Amino acid sequence: MTPETPMKARLAAGETLFGTFLTLGSPLAAESLGLVGFDWLLVDLEHGGGDESLLHAQLLGASAAGVHALVRVESDVRGRTARALDLGVEGVMCPQVNSAEAAEAWASALHYGPPGSRGIAFFHRGARFGTDPDPIATARARTLGIAQIESPEAVEACEEIAAVDGVDVLFVGPSDLSYSMGIFRQFDDPRFRVAIERVVAATSAAGKTAGIFLTSVDQVPAALADGFRMIALGSDGGFMMQAAKSAVESLRTLSGAPRSSG
Repeated sequence: MTPETPMKARLAAGETLFGTFLTLGSPLAAESLGLVGFDWLLVDLEHGGGDESLLHAQLLGASAAGVHALVRVESDVRGRTARALDLGVEGVMCPQVNSAEAAEAWASALHYGPPGSRGIAFFHRGARFGTDPDPIATARARTLGIAQIESPEAVEACEEIAAVDGVDVLFVGPSDLSYSMGIFRQFDDPRFRVAIERVVAATSAAGKTAGIFLTSVDQVPAALADGFRMIALGSDGGFMMQAAKSAVESLRTLSGAPRSSG
């Protein structure tokens, strides 16, 4: 079952929550990763291998494991966010939110009015197929809006983006942000560090949460020290490849067989 306390409320209360991205389109991967103890799982429809037709099954896998289920949509196109919410996601991440205007337009689709503009229809999974006695209030308390900060323009506008009603998290994609700054994966570059500090400060000042994607547990202490509280670590596909690679290398060592060149 989905956790009783919404992720939105847990982050607002100051908790630090760890999760991972689902890129394989597999409900079994979703359920198994939920069972190992992650707080949240995010189905990646922007870069992942699955599409919207596979979203529902992955949400069921996350729910069976008792973790928060999120999705990253392909873009800020209104229909993508609306469909994901109707299928029952607890939070939506939007890539490339580069201005306050873009954030406002996208956040409007997250919520029923006022202040949002989400369409009124309640016979769907997100409203328990019409059995929720107050679906508008439930959605308002539950729906988590996550805006990705991936460009210098977004950093320049981060204070205004953080102030947008309906945006709860500013989430940094380090590779995309550093690439757009011309310093790809130079995470110690002073210019990148200034950008990170500005985003975290903006979220803190607005009473919101800063999030970040990491690829290694070794990066977690620094992220925590920076003030990030929604932390993603890798992906289902990444974990599978890492574990398999390590196992195969051990097998080759034990057997004395040469390593494959494939």
